[in-house]
Amino acid sequence: MIGGIQNIGKIPELRQRILFTFGMLAVYRVGCAVVTPGINASVIRDFFKQMEGTVFGLFNLFSGGALEQLSIFSLGIMPYISATIIFQLLTVVIPQLEALKKEGEQGQKKINQWSRYATIVLALFQSLLIATALEGGQFGAGAVLNPGWAFKAMTMVTLTTGTAFIMWLGEQVTERGIGNGISLVIFSGIVAGIPSGVLQMFELIRTDQFTPLQAILLTLFALVVVGGVVFVERAQRRIPIQHARRVVGKKVAQGGMSYFPLRVNTAGVIPPIFASSLLMFPLTLRQFSDSPTIQTFIDRFLNPGGMTYNLVYVGLIMFFCYFYTAIVINPVDVSENIKRFGGYIPGIRPGAKTAEYIDKVLSRLTFIGAVYVAAVCVLPVILSARMNVPFYFGGTALLICVGVALDTIGQIEAHLVSREYEGFVKGGRTRGRLGR
Repeated sequence: MIGGIQNIGKIPELRQRILFTFGMLAVYRVGCAVVTPGINASVIRDFFKQMEGTVFGLFNLFSGGALEQLSIFSLGIMPYISATIIFQLLTVVIPQLEALKKEGEQGQKKINQWSRYATIVLALFQSLLIATALEGGQFGAGAVLNPGWAFKAMTMVTLTTGTAFIMWLGEQVTERGIGNGISLVIFSGIVAGIPSGVLQMFELIRTDQFTPLQAILLTLFALVVVGGVVFVERAQRRIPIQHARRVVGKKVAQGGMSYFPLRVNTAGVIPPIFASSLLMFPLTLRQFSDSPTIQTFIDRFLNPGGMTYNLVYVGLIMFFCYFYTAIVINPVDVSENIKRFGGYIPGIRPGAKTAEYIDKVLSRLTFIGAVYVAAVCVLPVILSARMNVPFYFGGTALLICVGVALDTIGQIEAHLVSREYEGFVKGGRTRGRLGR
């Protein structure tokens, strides 16, 4: 590992990509501290201190604390993610989009372009709702200095422009930096809250509200969970594919064995995000409702950390795991692609039998992945409630951080291996010329 880090500095292109990535993320973090004009930031911060465990708390987590003080990046990258997910779902429903997706790179570019347009529309709508709520007093009295349509228009332009800039910034990181830019933006927002949580823990230890033994146990538990997440995220079920001999022109291509990899957690972090959003909506409704019946019902059955809440949470996660996996991987399409390229699964007849076999393996694997995601998301919440952890230790944030970190490290390793491979080839050619 140390040798790999030292090799990064020896490759100018990789070094420039990493420095560019850090620079862009630094720009993003600076923007998170710039408050939207016409806002009383202290009133907004007081409001969000009471909103932990609601949908506002979830959005504030993904925005890296930008929503907490209503900065110019308050909407974060969530409108873009929502638009992308919407178009992924529409490709299953609308045949024209499905055909466009199958066209390859050009079709995907067209869908991405429409996703950007949808992002702007969603950002304008969400910023209008935020401006209306600010003027209505839902965020606290005195949150707006000069209410009116001028304030609404300025807020809509400011927040929508902020989202568009983050979207552009993420694409620049993906193209000219290292890793997936959009994922790294979310990653940096989540990681930015870790130091404050650690400081809160030390403060509670100093004031005897949290024992050193509890802190050690919590740290060990976090390390074990992170290690388990890394292990499962890298786990695959590889389906063997035998390729028959093929005639290409006047040449006969030899057959061989390849593998079709299936990840244990194919759906990624989409299921817990959807499940959290659905469950936090009633909690948010409870904050703004004056009905004692609604408040009592939500407090009794949908209280975070309660038995009913956790059971519903697990059920929603497992449902969305199967639902999103079915969207991402179509066994029929996979079977047709294997047959088209002259391959087959040993012991399985091509065509419908291959599709049934892949669907059977995928269903079993998805069940394991769904149980894993549910455990990662629920156990930390239960632990936080039992041990009175001073900061949010959620499985969704953990899955995002580990997944993005593994993807970024994988791209860095790919650059290193590629450079070593080029040096090996050049050395071989030099030795060949000297031998002749």
